[in-house]
Amino acid sequence: MEKDSKIFVAGHKGMVGGAIKRRLKAENFVNIVTREHSELDLTNQKAVDEFFADEKPEYVFLAAAKVGGIMANNVAKADFLYENAMISLNVTKAALKNGCKKLEFLGSSCIYPRLANQPITESELLTGSLEPTNEGYALAKILGLKYAEYIAREYKRPFISVMPTNLYGIGDNYDEERSHVLPALIRRFHEAKVAGKASVTCFGDGSPLREFLFVDDLAELCVFLMNNYEGYETVNAGVGKEISIKELAELIADIVGYKGEILWDIAKPNGMPRKLLDVSKAKNLGWTAKTKLRDGIKIAYDDFLKRLP
Repeated sequence: MEKDSKIFVAGHKGMVGGAIKRRLKAENFVNIVTREHSELDLTNQKAVDEFFADEKPEYVFLAAAKVGGIMANNVAKADFLYENAMISLNVTKAALKNGCKKLEFLGSSCIYPRLANQPITESELLTGSLEPTNEGYALAKILGLKYAEYIAREYKRPFISVMPTNLYGIGDNYDEERSHVLPALIRRFHEAKVAGKASVTCFGDGSPLREFLFVDDLAELCVFLMNNYEGYETVNAGVGKEISIKELAELIADIVGYKGEILWDIAKPNGMPRKLLDVSKAKNLGWTAKTKLRDGIKIAYDDFLKRLP
């Protein structure tokens, strides 16, 4: 990318798109195109086609998505499948038709089988059954990355995909019904501290192992790959280390300053038992995540406090 290349960041109001936009500005890219949902509904094929025909972006970061935590994904599989599939197909097809030089599709590590070999390499895709609680979202993301891959192979266009692990950081979603585990725990422990509650109850039994990547580290990788990678295979994005949900809860409680008891509701689902990405490909390309988990959670908590009414 040149510093004046026209770059479309789809989903710039979300956590990932916002971080990519920040990174581009930090690297002095000056021609960044964005649209809010009220201006451009990416599930509307006609609107997307008209936008691309008018704007002709040279590079596209496809970070737009309908996202949510384990409960939201589990009860609204149809909506998550439909909206994310439409966003992926509409934007990617319009980019192809309008001569986009390069597109980068942002997926999720939930695309991998529930019982994939650990750590999960990119080649584990489609080798087993998905985690049922987020199957709709995962299927849509698999569709998006495969469509980008097919275009790359058949049309010889550098449409690439990045699969990040669990993300957190500036601009995260703290909604009670739709947030992921880390921001949900930040909100829950903060509210319990303010209310003086003696205990906080968390979902599941605390045993699942997860890996967490600070979103600005992901954004650095996304810009790096846009400039340096044209392979067909997706690239995993993670830190290569995992932590149990129980340990995560204790860490967040400590950072937030909550001193009460942490309880576990085993009637609620755990999700995938383990999900650690093999990030050797990204490392071999020259990228490694920099932000330590405790440091990143402190930044996220400060951001949460700034956004309180």
